[in-house]
Amino acid sequence: MIEATVRYALAAWGFESAPTSLIAQRENIVFRVTDTTGSLYALRLHRQGYQSEQMMRSELLWIQHLGAEGLNVPSPVPSRSGALLMDVDGYHADLLTWLGGAPMGATGTPLDLADRQGTFRRIGQLMARVHQISDDWDRPEGFQRKSWDIDGLLGKAPLWDRFWENPGLSRAQRDRVVAARDRLRADLAGSDLDFGLIHADMLRENILIDGHSLGLIDFDDSGFGYRLFDVATALFKNRSEPDFEELQAAFLEGYLQSRPLETTFLPQFMLMRALTYLGWIMTRMDEPGAPSRQARFLASAVPMVDAYLGARSVSL
Repeated sequence: MIEATVRYALAAWGFESAPTSLIAQRENIVFRVTDTTGSLYALRLHRQGYQSEQMMRSELLWIQHLGAEGLNVPSPVPSRSGALLMDVDGYHADLLTWLGGAPMGATGTPLDLADRQGTFRRIGQLMARVHQISDDWDRPEGFQRKSWDIDGLLGKAPLWDRFWENPGLSRAQRDRVVAARDRLRADLAGSDLDFGLIHADMLRENILIDGHSLGLIDFDDSGFGYRLFDVATALFKNRSEPDFEELQAAFLEGYLQSRPLETTFLPQFMLMRALTYLGWIMTRMDEPGAPSRQARFLASAVPMVDAYLGARSVSL
């Protein structure tokens, strides 16, 4: 069934007989496509019901603008009809140019970088450019993306589900997670933190290194949000690195070279990132690898909640 859908989708771009290979199947089903000249593309069949059509179109327009401003991001490829997004067998499909380079790393595997601090400094610079270009952009009418605002992160119906109801939490742990959620809302109440378009998923796997060039892929979770949430996402899964403090400092140094950012609340956003993963896994418990992800997310979030609540009277 999916093979026929892929062929139908590729026909819209004139690639009916192009070889394909499946490379990802989670939020979207992604295929690598090779045309007759050897050029590579990524065909995405978007997860049904995950985003509205207008949100998908807006993502493509944002990526297109970032590329036009000189960032190394995929370029949306118009179909034969000139459309960037096509309706194919109940899926929304798009085609993007393939970026060269290799992922910076993989979750759960120690980083292997020749210039560790230098790389994180450049990632900070890259994120700052994404934020500044986005702030300067006159967005087209009808532009829509999800919002990683206080309700999207900590509301009654967060974007990634009610994390405090994760079935792996004990009753006592749930109570503490709820207490942390409420205190986080209180911390953010009345704050004037930098807010705008963010990538929201700048993980190791989504940062491509090609010599000294950095590429950025997978804007599927991008939207409006706190810039500190973007920073926390980029740093979060590197916390087990032995030189994490130095890597974090290098990242922030790179960012602050390009634009200002108040970082006082970064620990709170690191905790919020941990909590979002507890919600994200809840609807994916039947996917391959889910048990190990669930265990990893719990092992990260629960101690962070305990540390946050225990430290409130001292430093938070």
